[in-house]
Amino acid sequence: MTDLHPVKQETFDTSGRVNTDPKGFLREVDTFTVTDFGLYMARGADHPRFGYLESWLLPELGLRANIFHFREGVDERQDYYIDIAEINVENGVWTARDLYVDLISVCGEPITVRDIDELAAATSAGLISAEDAERAIDATLNAVEGITRHGDDPMEWLRSRGIELTWADASQVQLVPAE
Repeated sequence: MTDLHPVKQETFDTSGRVNTDPKGFLREVDTFTVTDFGLYMARGADHPRFGYLESWLLPELGLRANIFHFREGVDERQDYYIDIAEINVENGVWTARDLYVDLISVCGEPITVRDIDELAAATSAGLISAEDAERAIDATLNAVEGITRHGDDPMEWLRSRGIELTWADASQVQLVPAE
């Protein structure tokens, strides 16, 4: 059985250089970069499993692509963690509503789709609308098909759509100490 929870919402205030996480904590952002296709964010994270987070919000695709910089000893096998999300922008503030479904990518291997059961349960419980669920399923199918058709590489798929994501050089990322 799934652990049912309301939609996680997050804000990204580019002028204030702050990210309000789903629990309401204000997180200072190192870098925001706005492009014609999305928003890049890089910030430290005091999470026990990872110490730095990079994210690209891609509103047209309904995706948030992430790289978690894990702490030593954390064994996670992923190149990219992609949230299916509804993303909006108003007056320099970006908002993301996580629509439950996650895609885990290890380049060159079939993409893993997670939490479809959470999407179904949240829809049944009325936590999201049928329209939100349909948007989440469409975004998931679009991403899985595109990634699969491009050698199981999300960045190749995005490049084929004219979207070039840039990421920090991992050797220069400074992990924030865990709380």
